[in-house]
Amino acid sequence: MNIGRAAELSGLPAKTIRYYEDIGLISADRATNGYRDYSQADIHRLSFLHRARALGFSIEDCRQLLDLYRDRNRASHDVREIAKSHVSAIDEKLKELQSMRATLSRLIHACHGDDRPDCPILEDIAGEVRQ
Repeated sequence: MNIGRAAELSGLPAKTIRYYEDIGLISADRATNGYRDYSQADIHRLSFLHRARALGFSIEDCRQLLDLYRDRNRASHDVREIAKSHVSAIDEKLKELQSMRATLSRLIHACHGDDRPDCPILEDIAGEVRQ
């Protein structure tokens, strides 16, 4: 099937599918006319990648997960370690986001929001120390 149909069935944009092919994440056969020709197995792999990326896995994580998925002799421990590492990264990102939220909330509270030009939000972003 062509890339348009593969995109429709996998839920990925054709541009993303081409990118995945360019970086060697997937490969598609070529028809005699030179166009990409995707099989049902390709659609399954593309759907797998779509779901993995939706869970926030990096391209390299996806590459490893796809390799492990294909390997019927895999150890589930290997997959678990990738997922645990990803959860740790998510936890770190959550801490960063919570810190950003707390800082912005504090700055919003400190800002009068009136017609005066002084603004603690802009001062903080600019790195200015308030006297």
